[in-house]
Amino acid sequence: MSAESPVAPVATGRRERNKQRMRARIFSAALSLFAEKGFEQTKVDEITERADVARGTFFNHFQHKEELVTAWSSQRQSRFEEKLQGTPKDDNLSVALGRCMTALVEINEEEEQPGLNRVMLTSWVRAGLPITEPPRTAEVFANVIRTGMAEGRIRPGVDPMQVGNLLRDAYLGALFRWCRGDLKDEGLASELQRILDFLLPSIVSDSPATSLRDGDAK
Repeated sequence: MSAESPVAPVATGRRERNKQRMRARIFSAALSLFAEKGFEQTKVDEITERADVARGTFFNHFQHKEELVTAWSSQRQSRFEEKLQGTPKDDNLSVALGRCMTALVEINEEEEQPGLNRVMLTSWVRAGLPITEPPRTAEVFANVIRTGMAEGRIRPGVDPMQVGNLLRDAYLGALFRWCRGDLKDEGLASELQRILDFLLPSIVSDSPATSLRDGDAK
């Protein structure tokens, strides 16, 4: 028994890695089709054909097509949080919030498949996920505000979670406008910069400007 015990974790790890690779393969095939045809117009059979897997394999990883939207949202949230890991602490609240906004901009601008953001955001809203998902992005913003409060840089009476929700809502609104093309040449970063410039004076006594455009927030 003792001679066999080291083998079991290796086998389990290999199975899990294979499972993750298959799930990623299906997910990637689905996103490419969504970008080409749209979410509603794409059928599960087309996804399995693109991924070169059996139909049953798809349902081993996703209960239904809509679950791909949840996976897309979760992946973006994880990328957002990963981008902020290890970022240096900064005494300037505007820089700390600017880093959050910059990370969100990068997630959207790094999308390799043209039009995918708009397709998936539309499906995300239709699925009701903005209401049912935990407000993880708002919590990230709120934690920045809590840090500022602990250091005495926030005005008394400010509710960190309320500010976090306001910033999340403002970000989503800007993202929707960006996907529609309403921001023209100004871009998502400029729109989020204006949001910070507008909000910061209401929560801090001194909010020196930072810029998402010149890299100060990176």
